[in-house]
Amino acid sequence: MADVTEYKCPACGGTMEFDSNLQKMKCPYCDTVMEVSEYQKLQEEQEEAKNKDPWHNQSTTTWEEKDGMRIYLCQSCGGEILADETTSATTCPFCGNRVTMKEQFSKDLKPDYVIPFKFDKKYAKGAYVSHLQGKSFLPKCFKEENHIDEMKGIYVPFWVFDIDVNANIKYNAQQIRSWRSGDKEYTETSYFSIHREGSVSYQHIPTDSSKKMDDTLMESIEPYNFKDAVPFQTAYLAGYLADRYDVDTKETIDRAKERVEKGTEKLFQNTVNGYDLVQKNTGIVNVTNAKYWYTLYPVWILNTTWKGEKYTFAMNAQTGKFVGDLPVDYQAFTRFVIGFGCMLSILVVAITYFMFH
Repeated sequence: MADVTEYKCPACGGTMEFDSNLQKMKCPYCDTVMEVSEYQKLQEEQEEAKNKDPWHNQSTTTWEEKDGMRIYLCQSCGGEILADETTSATTCPFCGNRVTMKEQFSKDLKPDYVIPFKFDKKYAKGAYVSHLQGKSFLPKCFKEENHIDEMKGIYVPFWVFDIDVNANIKYNAQQIRSWRSGDKEYTETSYFSIHREGSVSYQHIPTDSSKKMDDTLMESIEPYNFKDAVPFQTAYLAGYLADRYDVDTKETIDRAKERVEKGTEKLFQNTVNGYDLVQKNTGIVNVTNAKYWYTLYPVWILNTTWKGEKYTFAMNAQTGKFVGDLPVDYQAFTRFVIGFGCMLSILVVAITYFMFH
């Protein structure tokens, strides 16, 4: 038997939300404000009292599975909330009641940490508008005709890793020197074998653990600052959507190792300086110690459609970093290339003229 958690205001009974500006729980109806820990304690006390109550309304807590979807019954209005099997927090479509699905946070499904939202929907809309500015080859009509189809604040599940590695990498390098003596030109190539060995420690490497989210999109809004992470409490989810992880743990670990290996190889190669050509010969990167945590990170997702194509944008709701692909006005781009080519040709002709006259 599954259950949902509601976020009722203790003063007026309205729906409480986590306010990203105040970093507190706030009721939009009576403006009651409470600390998250204070509200969480109140929730626990109400849950304890509910469990002691011998009278249980079973009809408000049942759910069914249908084709990978689940149906929850809202405890406020009795309406059915349809969600997929990984949804952890959502809103009742009938009364707007904010709820979390308790079974999604039981046992090993409970996150260790959460980074609360720092930026609200208004800020995310402004970031989207700013993202469209200054794009020379963005079709003008895209700004005028484009409308946001969907905008949602989501707590995305991540496994966050601390990893220590030992690396041993060898490179082949060349230095090339050319000079002219009389009518002859000489080239001297020197060959080198370079060895780098050392240890590197990585902290809080995130790996997206939701199949719904594009890994490249999630990595593009990094980094997150883990210093803002706090022990998980469901109250932080009030007013937002949330998913639980559904990516296999082994796949997540493999992804973290891949990122660490690439990062280590890049870090070591950046120390090989003063050569004209550098190629990796052999390389070994071994993980010596690793630990990880289940964490929820805040993301604003915006979807828009233009000329039948869907464009997705994402904003890191902790730092405000905004990313997303945009359409290109190829006619404007072609005009720019032709114009630039003509200007360059004229400049070359002018320089040649003055050099020989």
